[in-house]
Amino acid sequence: LGDGANDVSMIQVADVGVGISGQEGMQAVMASDFAIPRFRYLEKLLLVHGHWCYSRLANMVLYFFYKNAMFVALLFWYQFYCGFSGSSMIDQWYLIFFNLLFSSLPQLITGVLDKDVPAEVLIAAPQLYKSGQ
Repeated sequence: LGDGANDVSMIQVADVGVGISGQEGMQAVMASDFAIPRFRYLEKLLLVHGHWCYSRLANMVLYFFYKNAMFVALLFWYQFYCGFSGSSMIDQWYLIFFNLLFSSLPQLITGVLDKDVPAEVLIAAPQLYKSGQ
C-alpha cells in the first residue's frame, strides 16, 4: 500500500500492490496492481472485492475439474462402445468449440454476475472474508 514515489519499490516487491492516487503524484498508482482514489476505499477493496474474487476463483477451479472429468468420462465410455480401437470420438473443431463454449463463456458470465454475498453484508460482517481460508 503506497501513495508516492518512495513507495514504488515496495509495491513492486509485494504480491499485491495497492496504489493510492494523491498529492505526491501517480508513480505509486502506475506501479500498483490495484489503484484507489482515496484511502477510505481500501476497506471495500479488501473485504468486498477480495471476497468475491476468492469465491469466483474457487468456483472456477471446481468448474474446470468438473468439465474435464465429464470430458474424460465421455471418452472412457466411448472406448467401450468402439471396442478400444483408439478412434477419436470428437472432431478437432468440435473439441476447440467445446473448450471455447464450455470453458470460457460460463466463466466469463460467472465472473461478471456472481456475487454470493451482497456488498453491504460483507462490509457489516468482516468475518465472512475469513470463511474461505
